[in-house]
Amino acid sequence: MDVKFKIAADGKSIDETGLKFDVNDFDLWAVEAALQLKEKTGDGEVVVYSLGPDAVQEQIRKALSMGADRGVQLKADRVGGDPLSIARALAAELKATPWDVIFFGKTAIDSADQSVGPMVAELLGLPCVSAISSLEIANGRGTAKRELESASEIVEFPLPVVLTVDEGLNKERLPSLKGIMAAKKKPLESKPAQVDGGTVTVVKMELPPERAAGRIIGEGAAAVPELIRLLQTEAKVL
Repeated sequence: MDVKFKIAADGKSIDETGLKFDVNDFDLWAVEAALQLKEKTGDGEVVVYSLGPDAVQEQIRKALSMGADRGVQLKADRVGGDPLSIARALAAELKATPWDVIFFGKTAIDSADQSVGPMVAELLGLPCVSAISSLEIANGRGTAKRELESASEIVEFPLPVVLTVDEGLNKERLPSLKGIMAAKKKPLESKPAQVDGGTVTVVKMELPPERAAGRIIGEGAAAVPELIRLLQTEAKVL
C-alpha cells in the first residue's frame, strides 16, 4: 500500500517487480490476539500459516519474532484472486489439527473482500464471529464485540471458533532484538498447498484515470459567479 504499483503485461495481475511485501495491519492484530490469549491462559501454542510462494517466509518470520511458536508455509507459486480457493487450501490444512481458536485479520488490504475467514469457518463447520473489536475467552466459551453502523453487537460462542480481527482489539507489539534472533531458530515448515482452480477469475485489471489538474479561477467574492457557472456547465454538480 506504500508504493505506486504497475499492472503486469497480462493485464490482469500486479507487476511484483521491486515490490516490498509486509504483513497487513489486520493480520498483525490477529497474531497479537493469539499471543495475548496464550499469555493469559499460560498454555497453548501459536502457529502462523501463510499461503503463497517462498517470499511469504519473511512475513512468517516476522510473526515468529513477535512471539509465535512456529510457522507453516502452504507453498503455491501463485495464489490467485478467488477467496474460496484460498479458504479451501487453508481449511484442508487446518482440519488436521484440533485448534481452540483460529484468528484471521478482518480483511486483506489488497483484495478487501473480508471473506476468507468466514469461508474457512464454514468449510470446517465451526462458528465464526467476524470483525471483532473486543474479546474475552474463558472456560471453553467466549464473548466478542463487533462494531456496527451506529451500534455494537455482543456475541457469545463456544470453542473451537474462527474469529476475524478488526481495528480496536489491540495494537501489535514490536519485535525485540531477542525475538528477531529467536525467530531464526523457530521451526518453519513448508509444504505443498492444495490450491484448486477456484470459481472467480480476474479478467481485466486497470488503474483509475489520472485526476485532472485543479484550476484557480480567481480570488474573493468576484470569483463566485464564475465558480458557480463552471460547477453548472462543466462539473454538472449543481
